[in-house]
Amino acid sequence: MNLRDLRYLAALARYKHFGKAAEACFVTQPTLSAQIKKLEQYLGVPLVERNRRNVRLTEVGELIAQRAAAIDAEAENLVELAKQHQDPLQGRFRLGVIPTSGPYLLPLIMKPLEAALPRVNWVIEESQTSVLQTRLSKGELDACILATESPDGCDELPLFDEPFWLALPQNHALGNQSNIKLDNLSSEPLLLLEEGHCLRDQALAVCDSAELSEHQEFRATSLETLRHMTAAGAGLTLLPELAIKGPWANLSTQLQLKPLQGQPSRSMRLVWRNTSPRTVLMQAVVDAVQAAVEPVLGDN
Repeated sequence: MNLRDLRYLAALARYKHFGKAAEACFVTQPTLSAQIKKLEQYLGVPLVERNRRNVRLTEVGELIAQRAAAIDAEAENLVELAKQHQDPLQGRFRLGVIPTSGPYLLPLIMKPLEAALPRVNWVIEESQTSVLQTRLSKGELDACILATESPDGCDELPLFDEPFWLALPQNHALGNQSNIKLDNLSSEPLLLLEEGHCLRDQALAVCDSAELSEHQEFRATSLETLRHMTAAGAGLTLLPELAIKGPWANLSTQLQLKPLQGQPSRSMRLVWRNTSPRTVLMQAVVDAVQAAVEPVLGDN
């Protein structure tokens, strides 16, 4: 048994497909399959249920795969720890971003990050908060940009506070008000994202005191859907500031965008495992992101 075999098993547990797992491990499918069989022989238990349609790990296979992923992650941490003493600002960096921030934040920060940290190889993954937190805890990501508090076992640094703006259809009666109170919206249908998005929970928390009613027949999968449905007159919604400013300002020409009284916002953070050896690099990432975002959020 070696680290390579454990990495193959962890990949198979993640993808539930021999071909995809082999591709992720940069080997052929027969090679990965043969090594999994050898691992089963060595351990003396079946790890995988095989059939023509799908791949399912056995109960013990799932347990061993979880340990295998943790061992593989710690082995990579050892390599990174050694590299830190050689050059802390280099190597592969796997960054997770939530989908309500990624499309607007990444175009702003990637070139500045590459310029500030030219020896870092960036790998970006976009997914919902719960998925990113799980992958971070397993060592499959190095850090995440989140809008929620850090999970247990993690450290964080603040990136920026991002205000929410009220989006209205162009002809809405509230368009003549400059600073809208939430209480004025109690009779308006509120358009929200589907379950699983942290922005949905944050919008509900902002609107809870005003007793706004959610549109019961519509839940969006993206901010762009919310933008277009609001423009079509289906209701009102809240949009984070990066989604309406900078390069994205022209996407909101069919909307009226109004600040809310009290300026509710969300706090974006860089989050990483507290066992990571890459704290110097984390600070450098935060510095580059803040420098890239400040001109956009500061332009009010």
